[in-house]
Amino acid sequence: MNLKKWAAAAITGYALSAMPALAADVTLRFAHPWPGNSDIAKGLEAWGDSLQVASDNRIEVEFYPAQTLTKAAKGYDAVVGQIADVAATVQGYTANRFPLTQVIELPGLVDNAAQGSCVLQKLYDEGDIAGEYEDSHVLFVWTNGPGHLHLNGKSVRTPEDISGLRIRRPTTVVGQLLENLGAQPVGMPAPDAYTALQRGVIDGVAISWDGAMVFRLNEVADHHTELNLYSLSFVVTMNKGVYERLPDDLKAIVDQHSGEKWSQHMARIFDDLDQQSLQNVKERGDEVIELDSAIQAAWQPALEQVTESYLEEQEGLGLPAREVYGKARTLSESCRA
Repeated sequence: MNLKKWAAAAITGYALSAMPALAADVTLRFAHPWPGNSDIAKGLEAWGDSLQVASDNRIEVEFYPAQTLTKAAKGYDAVVGQIADVAATVQGYTANRFPLTQVIELPGLVDNAAQGSCVLQKLYDEGDIAGEYEDSHVLFVWTNGPGHLHLNGKSVRTPEDISGLRIRRPTTVVGQLLENLGAQPVGMPAPDAYTALQRGVIDGVAISWDGAMVFRLNEVADHHTELNLYSLSFVVTMNKGVYERLPDDLKAIVDQHSGEKWSQHMARIFDDLDQQSLQNVKERGDEVIELDSAIQAAWQPALEQVTESYLEEQEGLGLPAREVYGKARTLSESCRA
């Protein structure tokens, strides 16, 4: 190649390398409350990567972790108002909006995230709770494992031990349970609990093992009581207009990235984190009071009371809460298998 041809080829090559990559047809802004370096954030990013690959890069997903685009408690509203195109959030952060979904929070329904997510996704897919989400386009739902008590400097073994303690509650359903037990429930999203516990604003946190690890609560809580108080529901949902404006072929790809497969994908991450978190506090030498028959018997009346109170309240509002709870219990057994 002579000098002129080499120079022309070099200039052409430089020009091509300097050209910006072709823009995606659609860029989705995805908001969630978890730290960007957490396994949960990486699990959501795996969904985004898969969607991008399946669409031949026609769909790009930009992630906004750690409440950088919207506060945790505003996640669902942010999608409805298209502040975010997609969000992962806790339904219970939006009080009284998902009362039938929150049946899954009632004590004893969920043993682990895989089982709870199986129950919740089926309730959604079979139409039992789908009516609560008509203002957005749900992609998938899941649960974490059971929520327990994590305290700083205080040990809780019996219901009497919790009386008067200020306990962060994730949702109003869990708050009612704590109140029935004589505690003082304090509402706040999980990302805010570390500072509150560290400064003594609260005495403890009701949260699952995964949450205690991801939000670093294991660093400031040294007493842990396993009670299976509740399980939280989560949703990944998309702005309805954004979904409806997609070309049919991209809609089909989004549909393929919805439902049970991705529900279980997130559940596996949560169950793995539960095991890591429990192992972590045991290695630290923290007190871990594990649920046994004697402890369960002591707490059972209070747990049954909050279940009955919740179902009665929702039935009084004209909602089929007992029917959904009954189905959830049936699914709970089949999903264990």
